[in-house]
Amino acid sequence: MRDKKREVAEYIEIEGMPMEAIYELIERPQDLSKGDYALPCFRFAKTLRKSPVMIAEEIKNKILDKSHPFESVEAINGYLNFKFDKKKESLYLIENIRKQGAKYGSSDEGKGKTVCIDYSSINIAKPFHIGHLMTTVLGGALYRIYKKRGYNAVGINHLGDWGTQFGKLIVAYKMWGDEKTIRETGIMGLNDLYVKYHREAEKDKDLDDKARAWFKKIEDGDKEALKLFELFKELTLVEVEKVYKRLNIKFDSYAGESFYNDKMEPVLNELREKGLIEVSEGAEIVNLDEYQMPPCLLVRSDGATLYATRDLAAAFYRKKTYDFWKNLYVVAYQQNLHFKQVFKVVELMGYEWAKDLIHIPFGMVSLESGSMSTRAGNVVWLKDVLDRSEEQSLDIIKAKSPHLNNKETVSKQVGVGAVIFFALSSGRIKDTVFSYDEVLNFDGETGPYVQYTNARCNSVLRKAEVDIKNIPSGEIEADFSSIENESSYTLISILEQFGEILSISLDKYEPSILTRYLIDVAKAFNKFYLENRIIDGKLGVSNARLALVCSTAVVLKEGLSLLGIEAPEEM
Repeated sequence: MRDKKREVAEYIEIEGMPMEAIYELIERPQDLSKGDYALPCFRFAKTLRKSPVMIAEEIKNKILDKSHPFESVEAINGYLNFKFDKKKESLYLIENIRKQGAKYGSSDEGKGKTVCIDYSSINIAKPFHIGHLMTTVLGGALYRIYKKRGYNAVGINHLGDWGTQFGKLIVAYKMWGDEKTIRETGIMGLNDLYVKYHREAEKDKDLDDKARAWFKKIEDGDKEALKLFELFKELTLVEVEKVYKRLNIKFDSYAGESFYNDKMEPVLNELREKGLIEVSEGAEIVNLDEYQMPPCLLVRSDGATLYATRDLAAAFYRKKTYDFWKNLYVVAYQQNLHFKQVFKVVELMGYEWAKDLIHIPFGMVSLESGSMSTRAGNVVWLKDVLDRSEEQSLDIIKAKSPHLNNKETVSKQVGVGAVIFFALSSGRIKDTVFSYDEVLNFDGETGPYVQYTNARCNSVLRKAEVDIKNIPSGEIEADFSSIENESSYTLISILEQFGEILSISLDKYEPSILTRYLIDVAKAFNKFYLENRIIDGKLGVSNARLALVCSTAVVLKEGLSLLGIEAPEEM
């Protein structure tokens, strides 16, 4: 894949500065009228003992003294600005997208590298609520982008399928439930039982003892306990799969906490053999005082293991099974300390790959009325959010496009897309307050705006009586000088950044960079659309502009797809 930034770097010579260092400093100006790429020269002033203005001027003169591929090289206020030939760049971009189609933006940068992504990780017997949205769509977007860039991505749903809560659920089921009712009511029925248990447990403290006893039966392999445990798991997965399907989410592994029951002891034994485990008040810990962290608790005084024990076992299992290049954990920032402790324990065990264990934190979602609690029943179910978003989308489509075919299908694509785009539109680390007004805002910088722009591209292409895909192969007349104006070339410059944007999104583990980019593409296209007569002009002019419309549609559709959002051709 072409690297224009490197093409610029190769023409810059600075004493004592290797090309790779120069390459890292080259940037894209926010105002593309100033240039396609720029080198700020302020970093060199101290070393070269010259002003940035003088340095930029001297480098410019050296470049202009020899043959170069640039339309212009200008030194302005300490910046060295480079512009490529607009006509050649337009032709190159459109030809490149024509040849690659949906593969545009793909790369082999990840060839031979496996990335494990632990995301969503829902809890058995608890419905999918809005708090699960971020980990699910964030992990799903990273999964798809990694695949796009040539990595072997492994999506892992580390199910929360172990713990005392299952003892609580069995107690509630046996006291107030039955199999016929629970199969009819499914996961919502299980949740009602869970909420009722906690209400009753406040009045009857013996319930918690009964819950611990039932969980011990699960651990010991009791037939009745295991049968109920598997029933709860079955009902949960059937329901959450419906939500995953709507969000375009898939996993390669559902190995949850219970999967590691027989894989913890070997790790604990190794820790003991290496002298890393200490006994404190009957519990087994790894002391992390030296690293300004509390101890990592691995085995409680009653012999029970914890999340950290399972995460250690999971890390070793994934390294052995997948030989990962990176092992990512898409988990809320409230677990920052937990993962620092687990990663440090792996490091202390002497494993170099501890550095490849990476926590991808994100902010929490709360209701406008306060924080959420499954125990108290104060929660917004994700299914309800998607349903309401689809319903409102349908109302808008009926009002604005009454003659549109497949209104129901399009409303689902737009409604779900609005929720996903909302979740991924801000930096992942921010806390967000869930508001229907924000999620369902169809104006401005939203998913529906990007989807509508893609539909506008397709509308223009449908009106054209030419196979745009043959431009610029030479089979159809096209005048590329007609897309050298500012609005056309701004759009072209943004479209060519697609692959670069995907790499940056992965470097920062931040799909919001892609959502921001798609908004920029949509804005640039709509400006181009308003300022250029696309059809009904001269044949060559129309064809060149139509080719740019087609290129835009390819990038918008593929970009949305990487986020998990469908792109309807009509809206």
